[in-house]
Amino acid sequence: MRTAAENQNTEQILTSRTDEVYQLSTMTSLLDGVYESDKTFDELKKFGDFGIGTFNHLDGELIAFDNAFYQLKDGTAKRVQPEDKSPFCSLAHFSEDITYTAEGPLAKPELEDLIKDLVRSENLFYAIRVDGVFKKMNTRTVSYQEKPVPMTEAVKSQPVYSFENTKGTLAGFWTPMFAQGIAVAGFHLHFIDDKRTGGGHVFDYVLDYGTIRISKKTHMHLELPETDAFLNANLSRANLAEELEKTEG
Repeated sequence: MRTAAENQNTEQILTSRTDEVYQLSTMTSLLDGVYESDKTFDELKKFGDFGIGTFNHLDGELIAFDNAFYQLKDGTAKRVQPEDKSPFCSLAHFSEDITYTAEGPLAKPELEDLIKDLVRSENLFYAIRVDGVFKKMNTRTVSYQEKPVPMTEAVKSQPVYSFENTKGTLAGFWTPMFAQGIAVAGFHLHFIDDKRTGGGHVFDYVLDYGTIRISKKTHMHLELPETDAFLNANLSRANLAEELEKTEG
């Protein structure tokens, strides 16, 4: 029989997960071409019902919300299968702390400034969701890589997709600047249209109107793989900011 103290500790651990971002691997390893892991989404879903990331071999973009996980690639969107694997993702259990109705048009820098004004501090983590109509949405999706070339090379061939006057969802995270390299510091957002037919990594948009939802996170759970590729990767990126600018936009 469990003691009262053990029950209390279990309750505290479970409670902390609602305030936690789960991070699988690091952005620096992705930059170095570590594109494979043995982590399936059947395992990963326990860490959150919301998030972004990619798939083994850099095979498209992940977007997840409302416990629905989608793979975005080649201008399409499809449900993630339990056996699909990810080398890098950020997940969280989404619980609204802030809700705000936004009237646009708001360009990307304007919406980002608005979100910064809504949150208490830029030194915490935030899961961010925006449901609305976008006058413009420009996205891109990484493509399957047979060989682990550096990500700055892999993104040179990534296709770009544009949407106009489209209803859909932005989902992703604000990561504090001190965590640059573990994840992408600042805003890192993915998009899927309301019909669930396409989307990708976001690099420009104009929001016409919509609802902003923000979930504050005060904990990070970082899980590092023990694959040979990760253990031998160069994670000290001399040109980290430049590489992230090329890969994330």
